[in-house]
Amino acid sequence: MRSVKPSPTQEKPWLHALLIVIAIGYLALVLLIPAANVLFQAFHRGVLPFLENLLEPDFLHAVWLTFALALVVVPLNTVFGLCAAWAIARHRFPGRTLLLSMIDLPFSISPVVAGLMLVLVYGRNGWFGGWLQALDIRVIFSFPGMVLATAFVSLPFVAREVIPVLEEIGTEQEEAAKTLGANEWQTFWRVTLPNIRWGLLYGVLLTNARVMGEFGAVAVVSGNVAGLTQTLPLFVENAYKNYNTESAYAAAVILGLLALVTLVVKEILERKTGIKPNA
Repeated sequence: MRSVKPSPTQEKPWLHALLIVIAIGYLALVLLIPAANVLFQAFHRGVLPFLENLLEPDFLHAVWLTFALALVVVPLNTVFGLCAAWAIARHRFPGRTLLLSMIDLPFSISPVVAGLMLVLVYGRNGWFGGWLQALDIRVIFSFPGMVLATAFVSLPFVAREVIPVLEEIGTEQEEAAKTLGANEWQTFWRVTLPNIRWGLLYGVLLTNARVMGEFGAVAVVSGNVAGLTQTLPLFVENAYKNYNTESAYAAAVILGLLALVTLVVKEILERKTGIKPNA
């Protein structure tokens, strides 16, 4: 039998230990120590002051606005992602590659640049600014502009998770259902959706995480007005700049908890289905 050559780390145990130390040290510097500092700063005066910070009107409005954005943007991008994934995975048409590239565009453009593009299009002096102003429709520095910015940055996730699943399952089951008399809606609801449900849930989860944590694009189009157009990430930045550090750290803890919940659900989905990120 042919002998298996040991890997360099097996030949040199000290190298294996060094790599582990480097990895843990790097994680500690960029993640663990900053996270521990946020928790310490948020709770160093006790739990009661922490809870009092969470009852501030500006904080409560920021939480409400963040969840409102998620309630609007996540369903919109879910529907778009399903339609785009279906068109790309089930059809071959001119411009298919271009459509895939356009869906991936938010991955390559800075969120700040995305926000600036929206201002140049929908702002008072933008392409559609005069027309919108004549109709008394305000997009920039209001909720509609925040929806557009958030929708842009979270656009690819559902489509990018569903497309590989649709390509993997093929069309045999769908064609069999149509042969048995099922219409398009029945085929999608009873055959396609059960097969893609875990990929769809994974994409929705990533979309929701990006929506709640988005800062750059929303900061440009919202105006960052406390109590009006300030989301939770913007509240953290504004509170810290105004030396209201305890409120900033308390809000950061809430964002961290939301991220932790997202990671736990993501891990459960990956273990349950074997899904791995495609983005």
